[in-house]
Amino acid sequence: MFFKSISVIGSGSWGTALAQVFSEKFEQVFLWGRSEEVVSNINEKRENIKYLKGIKLRENIHASTDLKKVFRESDIIVVAVPTQHIRDVLKDIDFPVDKPVISASKGIEIDTLKLISDVIFETLKIDRKLIFALSGPSFAKEVALGLPTAVTLGGEISIGEKLQMALNTQSFRLYLNEDITGVQIGGAVKNVIAIATGASDGLGLGNNARAGLITRGLYEMTKVAKIFGGKPQTLYGLSGMGDLVLTATGELSRNRKFGFLIGKGLSVEKALEEVGQVVEGVKTVKALKKLMEKNDVELPISEVVYRVVYEGFSPKEAVKILMSRQPKKELL
Repeated sequence: MFFKSISVIGSGSWGTALAQVFSEKFEQVFLWGRSEEVVSNINEKRENIKYLKGIKLRENIHASTDLKKVFRESDIIVVAVPTQHIRDVLKDIDFPVDKPVISASKGIEIDTLKLISDVIFETLKIDRKLIFALSGPSFAKEVALGLPTAVTLGGEISIGEKLQMALNTQSFRLYLNEDITGVQIGGAVKNVIAIATGASDGLGLGNNARAGLITRGLYEMTKVAKIFGGKPQTLYGLSGMGDLVLTATGELSRNRKFGFLIGKGLSVEKALEEVGQVVEGVKTVKALKKLMEKNDVELPISEVVYRVVYEGFSPKEAVKILMSRQPKKELL
């Protein structure tokens, strides 16, 4: 396979950042977005003023609102739209897709409890060996600025190796992992744990509490991976522990900021308004709640995050619930 062009579906901060970093390697980069204003600013001012202000975009990035056109005119498709909208966006593609499609979104579809790779498979009717997942510790702004970033590309190895060579840049390094399921679980569940750590920091509970939440949160991620048939060891890599540490501690994390604001006493609505962009963990925790009930599995941190976000529990009450649970062995 020889790749000359690439399309990124989604003109938010993450999609724009990926378009920027991949523009180093490809002759043409197409960036799809629904907003005429965002698309116009990218093409005319070379800047995504709404989502990635202050970063000059390269001239070979072409923004468009024509989804079918950007699908047809590129050799690789990268999906970077909010998880709960992916099915709705891709359903309009009514022609065969015979090129690699990479999910760079992070989450679990609430209605179906399906991973993004399954949504892509169902909507595009594409060969599964052409579906990949990109995940790992990667704040959009730092990627767009060309700061060193290492991520995981999950999927079939032989095609993955070609994609790895095509997508690697001097600042953006990809590692391969055939466990596409585990890679996606890490990217999804870490957002929920980051809300918890943010709330803990907002309450001023200290470094010990944060470290405990991150560690136990990693264990919850491995439990979810098992439910979906993923490999727990995948969660010890970049798409699991790496992304969790970044999202749970980094100042650029929307999920952590949302949790922090709740810990400081803001309502869920006010906290979301303050963040100003999609907080994927708020949606993902609804999927995890359904998953807990369906599989009769305990995910204590995810459970209390759900209660705080959707049932009106205060973060202080959530702490009491976690700290008063029945003592047990560490890995049970």
